[in-house]
Amino acid sequence: MIKTIRKSMLALAALAALTAAGNARAEVLINGAGATFPYPLYSKWFSEYAKIDPSVKFNYQSIGSGGGIKQISAQTVDFGASDKFLSDEELKGAPGKLLHIPTVMGAVVVTYNLPGIGKGLKLSSEALAQIYEGKITSWNDAKIAKDNAGVQLPNKPIIVVHRSDGSGTTSIFTDYLASVSPEWAKSVGKGASVKWPVGLGGKGNEGVAGQIKTTPATIGYVELAYAFENKLPYAFLKNSAGNFVEPSIASTSAAAAGAAKSMPADYRISLVNQPGKGAYPIVGFTWLLVYQDQKDKAKGKKLVEFLNWELRQGQKMADKLLYAPLPANVAKMVEKTVKSIK
Repeated sequence: MIKTIRKSMLALAALAALTAAGNARAEVLINGAGATFPYPLYSKWFSEYAKIDPSVKFNYQSIGSGGGIKQISAQTVDFGASDKFLSDEELKGAPGKLLHIPTVMGAVVVTYNLPGIGKGLKLSSEALAQIYEGKITSWNDAKIAKDNAGVQLPNKPIIVVHRSDGSGTTSIFTDYLASVSPEWAKSVGKGASVKWPVGLGGKGNEGVAGQIKTTPATIGYVELAYAFENKLPYAFLKNSAGNFVEPSIASTSAAAAGAAKSMPADYRISLVNQPGKGAYPIVGFTWLLVYQDQKDKAKGKKLVEFLNWELRQGQKMADKLLYAPLPANVAKMVEKTVKSIK
């Protein structure tokens, strides 16, 4: 009897071990790295998708677009994430054909810490460029005051904050400054990393938001969701139509409306300073960077399934986290691109 019980226990233990091993083999770990800009939304997506397909686990490192581009180019991750599209040279340097998969659009907001002054400080493109050039150095400068009648601006030095890491948010922000200021375009330029004329650095959108929140008289730029999450005020910016526009889902979508009609097949397009009365001027796509030819076919299949889910279901979660979903025609284009991943 005892021998029979022992045999049964050993059989059950063996079965449990085989089941555990089978489950371990069945779980697919998909590694990604890159942009902090969409991190609040991606975290939500990965969490929700785990309920749809428990066999897939996403490990995403929010390290900035520059880091994401480096890691996907080196094939140390399964996907990269970037708010900056890759140049022709960067694409040629990759070991395979890299696809840009746009996921959502977001607004880069100008935030500040001025006690007693809430959201809605008005800033023209000229004033903003000159603040970051170090030419406007005081909060009560005439170029800021003229657009903010009735606001008691402090006579305090402006403390400029910018990103210290390679950043897609920086790429969008400097793309905007270069498009509205010939001086900025000539002296600083645009890109994920630039030589800043003035200011303090913060790592990631989180780092910049933290600097603004804890240091009075600061000004900086972050993705809209980070401003809301940290209860930071943000400026209304003057757009190409001459209107001061609040960053929102509607004004972000308005910025993409025109560009969506002439979307290039590889989705590499700038959305800054777009025409339209209600268009917010600092808007960008954020992309997942995925190899068309997947080395691990099983993992690639799971990644494609996730991409199809985020296009059909994940988009519905975007606006609640302050990102604008893809325009319908762009989403249809992206579905075809996803089908090409093998």
